[in-house]
Amino acid sequence: MLRHGEAVPHGSRPDAQRELTPKGERQSRIAGDALSRLNVEFDACYTSPKVRARDTARLACEALGVGPVEDDSIAEAFDVDDADTLLRAHGDDACVLVVGHNPDFEQVVCDLTGARVHFKKGGVAVVRLSGSARGDLVVLLRPVELEAIAAI
Repeated sequence: MLRHGEAVPHGSRPDAQRELTPKGERQSRIAGDALSRLNVEFDACYTSPKVRARDTARLACEALGVGPVEDDSIAEAFDVDDADTLLRAHGDDACVLVVGHNPDFEQVVCDLTGARVHFKKGGVAVVRLSGSARGDLVVLLRPVELEAIAAI
């Protein structure tokens, strides 16, 4: 899961139309570069249709060789059932990137793994699922850590 990069402030435009700041654009590219340097190969990428998430997905996916697909379920009240629906479209060993928003992402990570996390804008959480709806939190990467990985 990749949380969208930094966006223009709330109230500056309607929520769904809030775009990334230059910092958010940089965070998005760095996330993609870091995941690429880690040799992560994605079978699919799903993104919220909100501008800031859609642009994060587009920029990150430039380095990942996969095109983002918009999914309305990620825009509002994304939950474990929504995540399960997205993942069921792929095989058990599939690696799927989901780009979206807090607080939904923090809650999904908690519901899947039991871990309480602070999911930074532009950050990545890797959750490994096995057979059931429960999973393991493999890693939580903040933008600063992604930047270090991308620079290697």
